[in-house]
Amino acid sequence: MPTIHIESQKKDIAPRVLMPGDPNRAFYIAKNYLENARLVNKVRGELAFTGKYKGVDVTIFSSGMGIGSMGIYSYELFNDYNVESIIRIGTAGSYDPELKVYDILLADSVYSKTYFDEEAGHENIEIINTSFELNSTIMDTALLKGMKVKQGRVHTTEAFYTENKDYSKFIELGCKAVEMETYALMYNAKKFMKKATALLTISDNLITHEEIDSESREKKLNEMIVLALESIIKK
Repeated sequence: MPTIHIESQKKDIAPRVLMPGDPNRAFYIAKNYLENARLVNKVRGELAFTGKYKGVDVTIFSSGMGIGSMGIYSYELFNDYNVESIIRIGTAGSYDPELKVYDILLADSVYSKTYFDEEAGHENIEIINTSFELNSTIMDTALLKGMKVKQGRVHTTEAFYTENKDYSKFIELGCKAVEMETYALMYNAKKFMKKATALLTISDNLITHEEIDSESREKKLNEMIVLALESIIKK
């Protein structure tokens, strides 16, 4: 049965899901990489497509922006649609001058100082590890394809525009980059004992001030997309 946020039937959603934040990126991936892709959700403009990648069913489902939106969709996908594995594919801002634009970062853990955990489950968890099994598959796949992927902790923030430009606290906590969704995904994966991780392309460096434009964020992340697809079909 559909949920209040997803109109799909259970059969419409594959057990393996890639989650970009942007609906346009979901459309781009489905159009360019999936065979026989069909639209399975358009509620609230969050697009989802299911098709085959190398003969394996995969769903591309946009999460929207922020902890709240990712929290809703990943919860319902895990709980109501029996999804087993989710890889978030998105962009992040680097805290590390050596982590440059277009570099790929695989999250091995995520830090956030948020009330999401307390309100969602009466818990207080600031750091959550990502799926070791998924990460191992991604790193092995990257090695086979000759792709360079770095691993590290990501910081999930609830505020995109911030006046505090002192990132030293997050760097001291081991965070390599900042984004807005991974914590909620990992919290729900932990809750439902499912596999999840985040594969992120660096879109800007907060130390060196390099950045890529919005069109590139939508359409020029192909190396990350291919790596995620090649990895998710193995799980």
